[in-house]
Amino acid sequence: MTFRAAGRLGWFTFEVLVILLNYLFTTAFAPQKSKRLARAAWLHRSSRRHLKIFGYSADVAGAIPKNGLLVSNHLSYLDILAISATTPAVFVSKADVRRWPLFGWLAALAGTVFVERERRTLVVEVNREIQTALDTGVLVVIFPEGTSSNGETVLPFRTSLLEPAARGGHEIATGWIHYELDDGDAKQEVCYWGDHSFFPHLINLLGNKSVRATIRFGKFERTTADRKELAKQLHAAVLELKTKN
Repeated sequence: MTFRAAGRLGWFTFEVLVILLNYLFTTAFAPQKSKRLARAAWLHRSSRRHLKIFGYSADVAGAIPKNGLLVSNHLSYLDILAISATTPAVFVSKADVRRWPLFGWLAALAGTVFVERERRTLVVEVNREIQTALDTGVLVVIFPEGTSSNGETVLPFRTSLLEPAARGGHEIATGWIHYELDDGDAKQEVCYWGDHSFFPHLINLLGNKSVRATIRFGKFERTTADRKELAKQLHAAVLELKTKN
């Protein structure tokens, strides 16, 4: 572990204590009716604090969504901090994250909707939970690739979590995120994919001088209620954001 990584790990630990205290005083006892909005606001504040540790900066383009559904590509656990620091949101994540030490617990505090994609009967319940969150006015973020990648392309979108989007009634936005490092390879050291292990990956990332993100948002007009066709259209829209100069 480098000196920079060790120092930042200590800083990271301190910030975890700060955000937990902040949660206790601002979010833990929020009225149930506004709980998701309070959790999204807490994650927004927490993400801004923690991203400073990584020497993070972002170039954001497009109209930033405030509510409805945001469909984005997925590269890393850092995506959640980067998007949340830009706009308060609730995230949909695979159930494996819930079992991560500490981070799974923090994700649960943030109101994350966890999904076990392999269990089709539970996907119906997750879509119902997504719809309930949308109805409270919070922005809900989904990563329909179903996994993270190195960012060279956008993987095909799965349809299982697109039922609320197909049903209509809420605005849909698309997002694309990209990372760069001055002193490393973002495809390996920021993107979390393949056979990476979480804690070694995080420690290595903390050792980098700075992380730069490019985040682009676009509006999406729903023209079909068919989930398969909608998945293709959303995928094309995210790819279009990727190719914009």
